[in-house]
Amino acid sequence: MYDERLSEVFVTDVTLREYGQNIPASSLRLFSPQIRTDIALKLIEAGLRNLEVLSCVHPRISPAMNPKIIRTIARGIGKIEHVQLITLVPNQEGYRTFLSTGLGRDGYDHSLGIFFSAVEAHNLLNLGRTIKETLSDYGIIARDALHRKIRIVAYISAAFGYRPTGTKNLLLPAPEKLRGYLDRLLDMGAATVTLSDLQGVADEKETATVLENILKNRSDKIAEKLGYHPHHAHKEKAVSNSWAAYKMGLRRFDASLGGTGGCVTGAPGNQPTERLVEFFEKRGISTRIDLKALRTLSRFVYTALYRKIGIHLPSPNPLSAGTIVINQEG
Repeated sequence: MYDERLSEVFVTDVTLREYGQNIPASSLRLFSPQIRTDIALKLIEAGLRNLEVLSCVHPRISPAMNPKIIRTIARGIGKIEHVQLITLVPNQEGYRTFLSTGLGRDGYDHSLGIFFSAVEAHNLLNLGRTIKETLSDYGIIARDALHRKIRIVAYISAAFGYRPTGTKNLLLPAPEKLRGYLDRLLDMGAATVTLSDLQGVADEKETATVLENILKNRSDKIAEKLGYHPHHAHKEKAVSNSWAAYKMGLRRFDASLGGTGGCVTGAPGNQPTERLVEFFEKRGISTRIDLKALRTLSRFVYTALYRKIGIHLPSPNPLSAGTIVINQEG
């Protein structure tokens, strides 16, 4: 499916949202609204046109995402033409926060990010409810958002499998389930759907296989709506998986400055934005992003934030030696 003529990719930086939502309350003085606004504006200045900046989760879970801070950052960044700012919303309470903090179309015009896991065990752990309940809730949110002309983007986590803590079992969503979830999200009005390898469990071949099953017998236009969000303890492997996804026809990729990120359910960090951009540009594939500016910003973020704020997330389960039980979720 690799087409040399399609020589441009779209990179979404997720630093501020994914790294940010894991910042403890004790570090909010360093991870201030001002520095977060400055990073967003510098990313845009470097050429990024898609940024995940906020998440409307409960501040008890993520102190850095309380409504007052959300409002301050949204105001500081403002509404920028031709730049998509994305805020994730986990439920109806989060959607009410999204609207009340001025992120709707009549305010700062953020895209609304809805997300769930393709593996029931992880969805219950991460969102506290079943996939069926989650999608029902998002159906209500999406109808209202579309009525308000809010752009919707969607994410399917653990699309490449999930290994519960302390086990060797890799829980894989059935291909027909993944295809059904994709259709459901597109029917809800999602403009794009991003597939996440939550724990970096897939290699290049497995990544390609999952995407091949999803894209089989579909219009080429579907690939244009798909994104890839790899987590991996080894960042170079995440970039290699992105190349496999590119060769399958995907052109949308998530990354974070320095590769820092993760999830409280045990996801390792992301692929580094600067490394991903370098990888594609060296192959003549345009990102329209200033790599020099990106590297400078990554060094600044490392010095000002990463080095000073230690975030200790649960370690993901690596691929274990010995027999791995594969459970096909039907």
